Amino acid sequence: MAQTITSGDLVKKLGGELIGDSNILINSVASLESAHQNSISFFNNPRYVDLLKTTKAAVVIVNRDSLSFRKGVSIVIDNPYLYFAKVSQLLNPSKSLKKEVHKSAIIHSSCKLGQDIYIGPNVVIDENVSIDDGVVIHAGSMIEAESVIGKASVIHPHVVIKANTVIGKNCTLYAGCVIGSDGFGYAKDDSKWLAIPQIGRVILGDNVDIGSNSTIDRGALDDTIISSGVKVDNLVQIGHNCMIGENTIIAGCVGIAGSAKIGKNCAIGGAAMILGHLTITDGVTISPGSMITRSIKTSGTYTALMPFQDHEAWLKTAAKIRRLK
Repeated sequence: MAQTITSGDLVKKLGGELIGDSNILINSVASLESAHQNSISFFNNPRYVDLLKTTKAAVVIVNRDSLSFRKGVSIVIDNPYLYFAKVSQLLNPSKSLKKEVHKSAIIHSSCKLGQDIYIGPNVVIDENVSIDDGVVIHAGSMIEAESVIGKASVIHPHVVIKANTVIGKNCTLYAGCVIGSDGFGYAKDDSKWLAIPQIGRVILGDNVDIGSNSTIDRGALDDTIISSGVKVDNLVQIGHNCMIGENTIIAGCVGIAGSAKIGKNCAIGGAAMILGHLTITDGVTISPGSMITRSIKTSGTYTALMPFQDHEAWLKTAAKIRRLK
């Protein structure tokens, strides 16, 4: 159930400058369009200025430049979206789970279990797994041998953590993701393919989020490393031996081929593709749908897109581009 707080107490807790009544009750977050008399919303995009003027939100979070468009109660802050995220966390706290191990869980006797943990129904934990204090493992997840899960990490339902994987502190693995599957490694033997054993690990730093049904492959020889603060959306594939730098964010349906190295504080748009063995420096933004075919050595925004057309028109456009010098 959502919490309730007054506008004045909210500012005392999170900061910002309150313009207007400090006694307004706030019990929900909402968009400008759907807000009601007890909602708080935010404004940071000029295209929605008409909605800002007509919204029914009790309080709107704005920056100083946008304050003139708002007639009602406001909270003024430099980054309205970030402030809104903090408000949402405050009003919608995570459900508190009873600290227990469900009777249907199968846990090998060699495992090390910390204090105040929750292990849900039908969880399977293999031998020599180490689980730190405050960890939550939801129903149906599988933790294979020799893996480590750091303090206060949350494993959602039906996650598979393969052998020898290391998960840091305060990580969140969402439903259905697979961490540590074999990388895509084969050698040609005449007309057949011979699988190459993948003997590296996957190592996740602290405060890493991995979205639903995303997959991160273990290294072939060395480890696949996802550094602290990385956030990965749903349906992302990260190949073997990749290295992702701190605080990089990766949107849905991205594919990163093996041995790619991505720097710190990068942002990779949805459905982008990054070829293997490339290096991308720190502070790079890759636009959605882009195909990155060479290393990027200078920070900035990179795009490799072509507007969609009917197929015959696209063929003509592609032919013209090939003739450009």
